[in-house]
Amino acid sequence: MAGPAVSTEAFDISERLARARGVDAAELAGRLPDIVIRAREVAATVVHGAHGRRRAGTGENFWQFRPFGAGEAAHRIDWRRSARDDRLFVREREWEAAHSYFLWMDCSPSMGFVSLLALEPKLDRALTLGLALADVLMRGGERIGLLGLTHPMSTRDIIERLAQALVSAGASARGELPEGAALPGGAKALLISDFLCDPQALAERLAALAGNGAAGALLMIADPVEETFPFEGETIFLDTDSRAQLRAGRAQSWREAYVERLARHRDEIAKAAADVGFSLHIHRTDRPAAEAALSLSFALASGLERV
Repeated sequence: MAGPAVSTEAFDISERLARARGVDAAELAGRLPDIVIRAREVAATVVHGAHGRRRAGTGENFWQFRPFGAGEAAHRIDWRRSARDDRLFVREREWEAAHSYFLWMDCSPSMGFVSLLALEPKLDRALTLGLALADVLMRGGERIGLLGLTHPMSTRDIIERLAQALVSAGASARGELPEGAALPGGAKALLISDFLCDPQALAERLAALAGNGAAGALLMIADPVEETFPFEGETIFLDTDSRAQLRAGRAQSWREAYVERLARHRDEIAKAAADVGFSLHIHRTDRPAAEAALSLSFALASGLERV
């Protein structure tokens, strides 16, 4: 994280009770079966169709009749239905143009952090939520792909397909920033990370992604100690991306400056998102995963709609 108030190492925090570490391909493959099971459980708690895909459009499935409006083309009138009333009616059909969603789950080293206050590591939570939301979207008829790794698809085994793609991607899936290529027009992006990165670099990537008018949302995953900074006395902070260490004799004396710096960093991330029309949501790993999945599913139904 940029900024002179507190060093970068202080934000990649670790302590005697927990150590942040990267996850290699073999370990990720070993952990994914349990993550897949949890993702299915979380998806099952989200009401089917909560993202509100059903709406009027140009599809083939009948949805409803509505009164004929002045200025509409006469060929749209349903004469059989109109004959049963003293008004003219139009047969509306359900929108069937599926959206394409591109997911990105941060698998960089800082996502391996977990404290005793958390239910699971940030990485596990990010993967669980991303895969669960992919399943929810698939059930609603949408197409989902992994940003830079797969094409959007709609298949009942979407969770397993995406999980396998992550394993096969190897090191290429473990960058701290998403791919910067522009998304197709009308596409939607869902980026899940702790976003402990350079806000300016993220802003540039988001601008590229949204270059064709794509909409999106950022889900920031945070361990509770990253917000509360509960450290006391002598503490060693470890940089998750290198072997650098920082020893603090009285860690509590850093707390106020840390909290202020974290708030500024989040403001910068929120601005980077807002500048391209993306929304920002924050989720802590001491909260149930289903809570964030349900909240974000509604956000996908409203805040990302640009059709």
